[in-house]
Amino acid sequence: METSRIADIIEIEQLLARYAVGMTKDDVDAVVAVFAPGGTYSAFGEKYGVDDFPELVAAAPKGLFSVGTPAITFEGEDSARGEQPLCFVAQHDHSMRIGWYTDTYTRTREGWRLRTRAMTFLRRSGARDSGRPHDPLRPAPGQKSTS
Repeated sequence: METSRIADIIEIEQLLARYAVGMTKDDVDAVVAVFAPGGTYSAFGEKYGVDDFPELVAAAPKGLFSVGTPAITFEGEDSARGEQPLCFVAQHDHSMRIGWYTDTYTRTREGWRLRTRAMTFLRRSGARDSGRPHDPLRPAPGQKSTS
């Protein structure tokens, strides 16, 4: 593997580690910082833009975001795709959610950033889905808090 690709992989892995630590620490600024301008997060039947993150992160359960090493495929000098396993442990009762992220990455002037991140949950039933869209506590994309 080329030395430049090894450096790219390490940079992307650190980017994804900052996402997981930011989510674990409830640090929305750190989470937003790992996304490219116009970046999106998809789950729960919705696609959320970076501007939606403060409300989305505020509504998310708090706990530990434990992630595995991502599998990354480069699609050119400045773009890549990847998948990363996730085990989320809720702080209040230690219940778990497991699944994986499907990502696209882009190289920006600031370095590698997430362009898209989509969540797939693994259910006890054996089902795989992007989450339940009907949670009344989760904001809809583009919905700003009035409080």
